[in-house]
Amino acid sequence: MDEMIRRPEGRRIEFKETIPERIDLAKTIVAFANDAGGELYIGVKNFPREIIGLPEEELASMKEQIYDIIFDQCYPTILPEIYFIIDGDKYLINVKVSRGNTPPYYLKDKGKSQGTYIRIGSSCHLADNIAIAELERKKWNISFDGEVVMSKLANKIEIKSFCDIYREKRGEEIDLKQLQKLGLIKRVQGVDYPTHALILLSEDNLRSTMFNYARIECVRFKGMTQDEMVDQRIIDVNIAYQAEEAYRFILQHIESDYPLKAVKEVINNAVIHRDYSLDGKDIKIAVYDDMVEITSPGLPPPSVDYSAKESRHSDSRNRILAPIFRNLGIINQWGEGLKAIYNDLKSHSHIEFRWREIGQLFQVQFIRLNYKELQRSEQMLWQELGQETGHELRLKLEQEREEKTLFTILLEKVQERSLSRKELVKILNIKSVSGHLNRTLSKLIDENLIERTIPSNPTHPLQKFRLTKRGSAFLKLLYKEPGPS
Repeated sequence: MDEMIRRPEGRRIEFKETIPERIDLAKTIVAFANDAGGELYIGVKNFPREIIGLPEEELASMKEQIYDIIFDQCYPTILPEIYFIIDGDKYLINVKVSRGNTPPYYLKDKGKSQGTYIRIGSSCHLADNIAIAELERKKWNISFDGEVVMSKLANKIEIKSFCDIYREKRGEEIDLKQLQKLGLIKRVQGVDYPTHALILLSEDNLRSTMFNYARIECVRFKGMTQDEMVDQRIIDVNIAYQAEEAYRFILQHIESDYPLKAVKEVINNAVIHRDYSLDGKDIKIAVYDDMVEITSPGLPPPSVDYSAKESRHSDSRNRILAPIFRNLGIINQWGEGLKAIYNDLKSHSHIEFRWREIGQLFQVQFIRLNYKELQRSEQMLWQELGQETGHELRLKLEQEREEKTLFTILLEKVQERSLSRKELVKILNIKSVSGHLNRTLSKLIDENLIERTIPSNPTHPLQKFRLTKRGSAFLKLLYKEPGPS
């Protein structure tokens, strides 16, 4: 019970002190059934969160009242599970609603167009025509990307880029029969037409007409706000290429201490799980000094729960595109995506992983908890460079800005990962460990720019070298304009 009471209200949970008004209760139940299901706890104050409890003698009648409201107000029929919970000397009612199999669910007296409600964050919202159409597709077990586009014949769609990537990844040429098998083409009254999925995978003019928002906007901001933009790129290509192009943009603008596998997986999820039926909304990637933020249109499918660290899901909003992305190696096997994200995060304790639902958008953040510490290291190094004791290192910084030497090359190499002397020899493409290499390594260690992974035994056969916080600060200063910022 303690764990439940600490959970925030959201897509799948709501708290009420007493039984809500008939219309409000019905809206909540309908919205839960239309989405991922949910639980309503009655007898709990939300602000501040506190268990108020309900009169024990009224529990049975309250249960009947709830059943009657749901039966009278909601259509199609919704069958909730209602439980009594005892917490010390207080009693609660838990109304549990499962994800419905025959959406859209709506208020009987309002009808489908004016009575269908969906869950957005912790609130119930009247569904618009786009949302109702998506619920209708769920009922018939079809997806938006599988719908037929009849404004152009299939053989007139330009798909060279998709054929190229299919050949590259699968080693196969793609033909009409294969396109039909993949669900990218469907025959209607003897005529082959493209589906939405094929249009999204094409470079055809129809794609820019129908899906001009099916792109990724990437921006690198200076500092921790959006006041100053450093770099920007709009990725507006065949969606099979978008995730990789966005990942390359991020790599150009982040430090090496991010969980790169997790970042890549989240980008892949943003592309494959985004709602392409939402007009005018693109994926947005923002890179700050202290954070990478990825925002995608559409909430995750009901079975995708980012709060469940060992979650294995098999649901996908885009049922035509998902198996194609899997076959092309863009996404993992079913159910492995979230597990891969959390496995990578385990070895990056300095990164906080946050996710949230903002209206009909889903946002993920990778936050560097050590950023302020790195800033302090940089400031301390600047102070040192301005003093007599740091004069030699200041001269070295100025020299490296003029012409990069082995000093900086070694720093850049161990920034990516810890490396041994033999690995450095191979990367630097030299014949053997030279005196120059050893002297430079010693100098970097003396300046506390790099450190040994086994400091207690410098000659250990498994010895490697890694970048220190001071070394990371030195590189940041190296790439900046002269003078502190």
